[in-house]
Amino acid sequence: MNWHGRIATLLVAGTLTASFPTARAAEISGGVVRIGIINDQTGPLSDLSGSGSVTAAKMAAEDFQALVPSIKVEILAADHQNKPDIGVGIVRKWFDVDGVDMIADVSNSAVGLAIQSLARDKNKIAVYSAVATTELTGKQCSRNGLAWLHDSYNLVSGPIRTLVSQGYDTWFFIAADYAFGKNMVLESQRVLAAAGGKSLGAVYHPIGNADYSSFILQAKASGAKAIAFANAGDQLVNLMKQWNEFGMNTGSQKPVAELMFDTDVHAMGPNIAKGLTTLTAWYWALDEESRAFGQRFFKLRNAMPTAPQAAVYSGVSHYLKAIAAVGTDATDPVLEKMRSTPVNDFYARGASLREDGKLVHDFYLVQVKDLSEVKAPWSTITCSKKFQAAKSMPPWLTVNARWSSAAIEVGVPNRYLMDSCDRALGRCASRRKKQKS
Repeated sequence: MNWHGRIATLLVAGTLTASFPTARAAEISGGVVRIGIINDQTGPLSDLSGSGSVTAAKMAAEDFQALVPSIKVEILAADHQNKPDIGVGIVRKWFDVDGVDMIADVSNSAVGLAIQSLARDKNKIAVYSAVATTELTGKQCSRNGLAWLHDSYNLVSGPIRTLVSQGYDTWFFIAADYAFGKNMVLESQRVLAAAGGKSLGAVYHPIGNADYSSFILQAKASGAKAIAFANAGDQLVNLMKQWNEFGMNTGSQKPVAELMFDTDVHAMGPNIAKGLTTLTAWYWALDEESRAFGQRFFKLRNAMPTAPQAAVYSGVSHYLKAIAAVGTDATDPVLEKMRSTPVNDFYARGASLREDGKLVHDFYLVQVKDLSEVKAPWSTITCSKKFQAAKSMPPWLTVNARWSSAAIEVGVPNRYLMDSCDRALGRCASRRKKQKS
């Protein structure tokens, strides 16, 4: 895509027009819009987000400022080390001291859940990319938190239904032992049961684990037809390498990556990853606009972007365009503009934000190519099926009905019932009470 092509992508869907109000410095807090990218910068999840997400955010800021030079944008970055207390400490300082207006990425479910409460209390905006727990738009739903990429339901519902229909009706799970892995297994088992399949068990490994031999042996002993990996990044890469070392690649049990990105396939190599399937919201070779973004990113990083990194670009762009449209960086009008404006870019076409904060967009079932089909280092996956947005997302009221009664039992504070998402929580709970009576 040439420079004019990049500008054109910012002008779709009427999000920026000649008539939008230009924010003056006095209308921007501190005279600059500060965006914080917080994620795993050095650990097992760093390849899928990490410094690449920082690059994506800077690309979004650069493209925006080419159109609106009157609004200054500053990108901050920090490593939460996959620890919720460190993540919350960093973000609290950003909000209270450094004047950060919005945070993005996060890339860890446990950290995301901790930050969600802080962003709500501070009335700041958080755009999550690789945060998969359904609790983010369930138990901890907040008007301030926007889930831009996926959740556990999105990732498992289509693949499980598809594979069960092909005869893979018994499953065993190897999962990361924190909020993401546990939530992924829970959602998988729900979908599996609804599809007529059966879970034969699950084992959990510490984040950053190196030796997966005992977990692989337990999976083999289960006799399950499908072995699902509910982990990500280096964890998945190391697990798959050891899976092959144990000769599991020649057996009858089918490995399923419930979360996998191009960087994972590149790290393990197509010879090890061949045949793995996963669901993704985006990949760099999806279409010409995606390829253009991918090539531009590659020139900066010597690696193709992942779906979380593309989601960071999209989320940051949407946020900045909302600021330009309303003429201020004040949270409430910006958030309202973000929620009322469709997202239409290379990452998500005609997407919209649901009341619970989920960005509703399409997903794609992809599979790693056979080594003989790989013609270039990053051209390793192919799309086998598209899941339309409406079929990719869990029905909102159905999802919230799972936890509404529990929220009533623990006593949701009144101050958390101020926005549309939380008011809906009250409606769901009220309906359940009436049903019980």
